[in-house]
Amino acid sequence: MTDTEYLDRAEALLQAIELACDRINEETDADIDNQRVGGMVTLTFANGSQIIVNLQKPLHEVWMAARAGGFHYKHSGRGWMDTKGQGEFFAHQSHCASEQAGLPLTFSS
Repeated sequence: MTDTEYLDRAEALLQAIELACDRINEETDADIDNQRVGGMVTLTFANGSQIIVNLQKPLHEVWMAARAGGFHYKHSGRGWMDTKGQGEFFAHQSHCASEQAGLPLTFSS
């Protein structure tokens, strides 16, 4: 994957996270505050916990830090997959966010 392809796909991922937060806030009582600074999105939940998603440009990866731990994702051509076999990014983010918010939340591309 070229740098340009990585940046296009990574930017689409960050935008999808922001849009999902807006949708979730409209449809649920989750009250997720999302802030973006450059290649990093910070989601802050009502209980003060956070999920941070940031780009690792030199590695062509996206990293996510949540209460459950830190995770690294590479684009497989079909989606962002965990480098240690933990699954697809949005499914994993949905799981982590649901745990931290205390209610079922769905993030998607």
